[in-house]
Amino acid sequence: MHIAILTFEGFNELDSLIALGILNRVKRPGWRVSIASPAARVRSMNGVVIEAQASLEDACDADAVLVGSGTRTRDVVADAALMSQLRFDPTRQLLGAQCSGALILARLGLLDDVPACTDLTTRPWVEEAGVAVLNQPFVARGNVATAGGCLSSQYLAAWFIARLEGVEAARSAIHYVAPVGEKEAYVTRAMANVSPFL
Repeated sequence: MHIAILTFEGFNELDSLIALGILNRVKRPGWRVSIASPAARVRSMNGVVIEAQASLEDACDADAVLVGSGTRTRDVVADAALMSQLRFDPTRQLLGAQCSGALILARLGLLDDVPACTDLTTRPWVEEAGVAVLNQPFVARGNVATAGGCLSSQYLAAWFIARLEGVEAARSAIHYVAPVGEKEAYVTRAMANVSPFL
């Protein structure tokens, strides 16, 4: 099981790395989570440089793809050569997008007739792409999910885990990362946001 987190130049660390950390709480043979980028290294919006673990081609073949956000997402969607490399299929893959990642899914035609969640900055661009934006942190229809707001990355991660490994695995992963003394509240809130879409 390969889950690829698309991470572009100018990426938001909270989107890519929180999801990476939570998704990696699943410990079973064959479960692999990777940062997939168009270059060997990408720099975050705050100057953090990370190395890609997978290529865009690898992401296209992955079982699930989470599209992260960042300050240069509009540059990504304006780059025809880059966008042409992104070939995803919701009939065989789980697809999720965090904040401005929804704009990438929209431009790929994967949000046609599907409402989305995104951050407040990206909202007008996603609406301009013809997608209705909901005022909530998470939504999914079929195999496509979107989340809005950096800390809603926990909901995307929980949805991916619940769909791929089961609800108890999702609850366990969120419980592990939740603050001490607030674990049950975090698990309850995360699952309340995700459960209607499972």
